[in-house]
Amino acid sequence: MISKDWIDAAKDRISDKIIKTPCTYDSDLDAYLKWENYQKTGAFKLRGALNKVLALEPWEQERGLVAASAGNHGLGVAYAARLVGTKATIFIPETSVFNKEEAILKSGATLVKVKGGFSEAEKQAQLSAIKKGATWVSPYNDAQVIAGQATLGLELIEQIKPFDARACLVPVSGGGLIAGIGLAFQYNDMPISLIGVQSENSAYFYSLYHKGTQRFIVEKTSIADGLSGGVEKKSITIPLVRNLLDNFLLVSDEEIEHAITYAYFKHNEIIEGSAAVPIAAIIYKKIKAQKSILVITGGNIASENHTKICKKWENKWRLDI
Repeated sequence: MISKDWIDAAKDRISDKIIKTPCTYDSDLDAYLKWENYQKTGAFKLRGALNKVLALEPWEQERGLVAASAGNHGLGVAYAARLVGTKATIFIPETSVFNKEEAILKSGATLVKVKGGFSEAEKQAQLSAIKKGATWVSPYNDAQVIAGQATLGLELIEQIKPFDARACLVPVSGGGLIAGIGLAFQYNDMPISLIGVQSENSAYFYSLYHKGTQRFIVEKTSIADGLSGGVEKKSITIPLVRNLLDNFLLVSDEEIEHAITYAYFKHNEIIEGSAAVPIAAIIYKKIKAQKSILVITGGNIASENHTKICKKWENKWRLDI
């Protein structure tokens, strides 16, 4: 479905247009941290969006782009649209955080706010793309998007030498990133356990992985807003995640807050809730101790929210407290 050649082509296509983000080691966590908050647009989503848009035929680009997003994918599509000289329309749920909305508007894209959550925004965006004859750019259910996300896995293989990690923990929403990383590892014969992490307040893919259905999930507001929303029916990520993953974990909002604060006080890094879930899983010992890779997916958190969280945790963020 998504071949090694596609992933290698994605690397060639976008490597000079993205940042090779840093990867550092934290001895307290016994983990490598991959800092995608340094990526252009502030999140990993640029990789997949850019690869998809650059792989389009000129006439597909000229039709204009439509996407649904909690924020970061919209920023990636808007950036790609500007790069190729076309227009982008981004549908976002009304619950999206303001700083991401503002960034999308500043990028030159048209913003459409939709009542309800991400799933409703996704449905309306798809209908709009069909009605207008525009090109739909899914945040996860697209082979070229997944191939673009896989470039993050290729970078990890290049950066960690010798490659001694035993597990890789990745935030999951629609599954595009973890599917891409898993394929990159698989095609390069990397013996590593692949683990998904999601907020317990929006456990759609967790339920799909463990129970084969997301029907009975009731979504609650979460600080990990980028991981919100259900997964499109028959998404190509569903079989990929089921086949590639070794485990799937959940963390609470309180645990995510602790992880955000740990990243700030230990590493001086500002990360958003969605990006903090792998750190939370390690801090709260959701898996057995082993040298791990934690994929920190982005840093687009509202400054006032970040300040509030750090104030709350400033005296209890250390692991020995």
